[in-house]
Amino acid sequence: MTNQETKFVLEACRPNGADAGDPPMVAALAEAKRDPALVAWLAREQAHAAAVAVKLSEVTPPPGLRDAILAGGRISQPPQPRRVRRVPSWLVAAAAAMLLGLGGMAWWWPWRISAASGDLVAFAAKDTERHLMHGGHGAAAAELQRAMAEPTRRLAGAALPVNFAALRDTGCRTLSVGGREVLEVCFKRDGHWFHCYVGRRGDFPALAAAEPVFAQHGKMGVASWTDAAHVYVLASEAGRTALTRLL
Repeated sequence: MTNQETKFVLEACRPNGADAGDPPMVAALAEAKRDPALVAWLAREQAHAAAVAVKLSEVTPPPGLRDAILAGGRISQPPQPRRVRRVPSWLVAAAAAMLLGLGGMAWWWPWRISAASGDLVAFAAKDTERHLMHGGHGAAAAELQRAMAEPTRRLAGAALPVNFAALRDTGCRTLSVGGREVLEVCFKRDGHWFHCYVGRRGDFPALAAAEPVFAQHGKMGVASWTDAAHVYVLASEAGRTALTRLL
């Protein structure tokens, strides 16, 4: 089983352990235990799933929704020769809460689609919008943050201190975009926060331009460029002018 196949199975693994006895899940979990990167990835995925579940559990249907659903059902229901069993109120309420939850999660799906498709630019914009502040620690991450925050440094074409393995293993935020590892580092310059996403160049051949390419995704300005080994995507609410000054 490849890492990609293992992740595909584990994405369906519920955080409460209810799937632990399922044969495909058993094989995938066993495979993950042999790879520290997969273990870390699974922990992040399950933490996110648990957070979404908590948010859904907090959804309360608006007053009158149950009656409106039942009224609509009575209008659309053709005459029946037999008595129709009444739908339990708890089931109606649960269905309403689910619909409201799905509506509230509409913003989440584009982000997940971008992550699955490997569109690093769209992913970076959406991830930055979702989390305006990110964590990270370790000497390698701190060194890269200091280098990017230097007031006069131009990031495109600069020799940035990027050691992918060291950054991943010592606390830099690591994500999976289209099954490929991406690191994320935050830094502040000129009074604005910037989020830099770093991937291996071979993993993202579509971002092959060495010169910066700018784009706008909603309220997020995004710039991408490459060096000999890595691709970089920089996202910020500060807009294109602020990104241009850095590159």
